[in-house]
Amino acid sequence: MCGIAGSVNYKLDSQTLKRDLYHRGPDEQTEFTEKNLHLIHARLAIVDISAGKQPMHHGDKTIIFNGEIYNHLEVRARLGLQGKTSSDTETILLAYEKIGPACLDEFDGMFIIIIYDRSINALFIARDRAGKKPCYYFSRNEQFVFASELNMLTRQVTVDIDPQHINQFLRFGALHHAATPYKDVYELPPAHYMYISLADGKPQLTRWWNIRDHYGKKTEDNLEAALSATDEALHTSIKRRVESSDLEVGAFLSGGIDSGLVTAIASQYNPTLKTFTVSFSGAYDESSLARLVAEKYGTHHTEIKITFDDLQFDVEKILSNYGEPFYDDSAIPSYYVSREARKHLTVVLNGDGADELFGGYRRYVPFAKYDFFSKSAFITACASLARKIIPFSHEKQSKLNYMYRLADLASQKGLDVYLSATTDIFNGHFQHFLLPEGDCLSHLRSEFNETRAAALGSLSKIMLMDFNSILPDILLVKMDIATMAHSLEGRSPFLGKDLLEYAPRIAAKYKINGTNTKFLLRKLAERYLPGELIHQPKRGFEVPLKQWVDKELKEIIFSYLRSPDSYANNYVDSNFVNQLLDRKVRVSDEKRAKMLYTLFALNVWHAKCVKRTA
Repeated sequence: MCGIAGSVNYKLDSQTLKRDLYHRGPDEQTEFTEKNLHLIHARLAIVDISAGKQPMHHGDKTIIFNGEIYNHLEVRARLGLQGKTSSDTETILLAYEKIGPACLDEFDGMFIIIIYDRSINALFIARDRAGKKPCYYFSRNEQFVFASELNMLTRQVTVDIDPQHINQFLRFGALHHAATPYKDVYELPPAHYMYISLADGKPQLTRWWNIRDHYGKKTEDNLEAALSATDEALHTSIKRRVESSDLEVGAFLSGGIDSGLVTAIASQYNPTLKTFTVSFSGAYDESSLARLVAEKYGTHHTEIKITFDDLQFDVEKILSNYGEPFYDDSAIPSYYVSREARKHLTVVLNGDGADELFGGYRRYVPFAKYDFFSKSAFITACASLARKIIPFSHEKQSKLNYMYRLADLASQKGLDVYLSATTDIFNGHFQHFLLPEGDCLSHLRSEFNETRAAALGSLSKIMLMDFNSILPDILLVKMDIATMAHSLEGRSPFLGKDLLEYAPRIAAKYKINGTNTKFLLRKLAERYLPGELIHQPKRGFEVPLKQWVDKELKEIIFSYLRSPDSYANNYVDSNFVNQLLDRKVRVSDEKRAKMLYTLFALNVWHAKCVKRTA
């Protein structure tokens, strides 16, 4: 795992970049310059520690690389590649030399690959299928600059804020696809590569993989066959991620089945596996369930007790790490658990991706029964009436809240169906937005319309949308920043190549069965996990956001949002914000907290990442 940066036709401040990259690669910082190209690499040495140094050269090609290719020795054997090291970096270089961008199809891993190809006088940059590893770039005139994190990039180039993308964040809760908060600054989307001509610095993008293709290839496997195929693919993915490291690999262990399965299988390949569970006051505590798995498999288990006594002093630092406004409040426990885990090891497994591939969210249940993407006007009208009658609940997990959310979902039209089903931050209150001309959600809307028209079931449609938006735009960003802030590498076995290409093909009834979410994984869990875990609802890091907003973070949130200089006032009517603060808006406590925290996150980003106040 590493940090990377570079430029074409632009002079970088190398010392600043090396300092900024240090947390992503504390073991070694190097740079390479040739003609109008400048590359900088910071290494967190995990594979072939002695011989895997970068930049690496072979013939007329030079590479720097961020990530891991877990099956790289298999790729060498399959393609007949002969190298001088056992490094996955060299495998990429040799494979690219032999078959060009087609080599990406061979790799099971997470990666940003940068290859300087002198034969065509161009830079080749590629990102992994799911978007585990990030790459941001600035492109203006003939200048091209890239880096692993937005904060690194914006300390190198002069940029302006893009108001449409700030509105996108407030509407959706994330910056989607290639969008960033800045004009002329983009994120390379997942499963894309680009060539940048060194002659003119212009990037040309190509999509090299699409999970939609696999949703269109349904398998005839029955439940037993699907269980066996999933079990085998998960074993392969975990084995690769445990064994492709010269350092010890541990695992995050919550009380859920995803991390439980990862731990159970990983312990077969690492009998001394270290596991980590987080528990904290003011929220559901799954540490006792996690302990059952740790005891069953004899892991070296650590329970990390977190208090939020210092949260008001830490929250700005945590949020500003992202370099963009970031609303997911689970970033806070993710930061703390990563910090504590790094005290014990450098590589850790997690359960990311299981919910999006196997149907883990409770909101998937109604989509398995009805196509909300293409509902009738009659259903919409009835649902609108029901939403007015059903009182909203202040308890997030209550049946009443579920009924209200369902009625709200059914009453929506177009893209608002998806927004209501997922982030649901300001839905129902957009009249208070100070919107500029234009459609801030144009790309997401286009993706929604394309998905709605696809010859897929309703469940497959929303899972496909989530894989292409919520997962890379929020969840993987959160884990990358939270872990790399502490020089910790997070590996996600459920996002392995074999699972990504098989899970979409599994029949919908094996994902959602009645009201049971993640049905197939629960059946698989019966082979590995204590019964107490198997039918627990999904919780993840269930943070006490309402408590934070009303207690630990109340002073700092009110200070930011009451200020006449509040940056959020440029996008949301200040009278509405003040009414929210004073509890004069008819909305559940949970949604109020989410709206206020989102506005707070926007203000923190502007203060710490744009204005760079102390």
